[in-house]
Amino acid sequence: MPFPRYRRSTFTLIALILLCFSKLLSAAPYSGLVVEVESERVLYSRNADEIRHPASLTKMMTLYLVFEAISRGELSLNDRLSVSSYAVSRPPSKLGLRAGDSIAVEEAVLGLVTQSANDAATVIAEALGGSESNFALMMTQKARQLGMNGSLFHNASGLPDPTQVTTAWDMFRLGKALLKNFPQYYGYFSTGQFQFRGRSFHNHNHLLENYAGTDGIKTGFVNASGYNLVASARRNGHRLIGVVFGGNTHAGRDAHMRDLLDAGFAQLDGREFGSIRMAGVGQPELLRRPQELEPLPLRKLPRKERLARRDRNTAQGDIAERNSGGEKAGWQIHVGEFPLEKTAEQRISQATKFAAFALRHAKAAVSTRTRRGKKSYLAYFKGLTQEDAGLACKELKRRKLQCGLARVAG
Repeated sequence: MPFPRYRRSTFTLIALILLCFSKLLSAAPYSGLVVEVESERVLYSRNADEIRHPASLTKMMTLYLVFEAISRGELSLNDRLSVSSYAVSRPPSKLGLRAGDSIAVEEAVLGLVTQSANDAATVIAEALGGSESNFALMMTQKARQLGMNGSLFHNASGLPDPTQVTTAWDMFRLGKALLKNFPQYYGYFSTGQFQFRGRSFHNHNHLLENYAGTDGIKTGFVNASGYNLVASARRNGHRLIGVVFGGNTHAGRDAHMRDLLDAGFAQLDGREFGSIRMAGVGQPELLRRPQELEPLPLRKLPRKERLARRDRNTAQGDIAERNSGGEKAGWQIHVGEFPLEKTAEQRISQATKFAAFALRHAKAAVSTRTRRGKKSYLAYFKGLTQEDAGLACKELKRRKLQCGLARVAG
């Protein structure tokens, strides 16, 4: 049965899009994807499940973890985060933070959205993860929870790292998760301009200005990836998320995204385009949902390093190894001694909330102690590595909670 005219015309338009964009590609490989958000109907797909470098699209995941922490009550937009010398040392783009300074969470969020600030991304990573490499482990674990099986993160900013990878399909999943899980914060992605300490930073996503219906979300560029873009637009009751990797210029990438979104909305609305020749292009991959990938192994994640040093991308074993064949889990942390058992249990719950990642493998316990006829209750966690014990205490002390380390004999 022949295709309807609008379907044939849409196919030929997309073929022309591929032909034109092929001239704009850098050495970085191309991927493209357009999906209708509610139905997850794939309107366009090319290399959407191939491994690519995310560049600053990475900051979408950094922001996801920030919004999650705020929603859990672990952070507020007004909290101030300390700026380390390591954060200041990160290459541009930057806000120009200074070591020993502090920045509000909301300012850091806006810095990531508009300026794609690498120093602010690192400040967030250190606040939530204790170190950037530890935060990267949190990012990858969250990616797995969201079904992003083709993604590995090694830093919070997207600065060049050959082992930091993703796929177009994973970026769609992340964009949709930001939109659906944090609608109260998603509006930050539509911020056009951010004033910070006398300077004005403009959003790098120019589709906010030149494509009607666009309300986010993020651009990216490193040499290995080319110019990347995840964009969300809403028209006539339909919301599309488009993903493009591999542009040679930001203008060419933006033009290609506009064409892809136009073609997607046309398919949904049943509109037809004028006839366009297919020249020099093989049959594109159309209307195909990307295949599910086997999860990339977590063992490729880097080992925690000192905050003042740059990550060296060293590998570590599976996170399970940290409690088995790797570093021995022979440490405890004591989080308080109380006259009532109920109070000790409340402190256990509080500590678990504030240091959830560092305590993910620990076992909580409450023991009794009698002194001079008076009973007290000691709240503690056992079964930690030295690294996790230190991270947990650092986070709890930042929250003004008591925490002491103890090594278990034997």
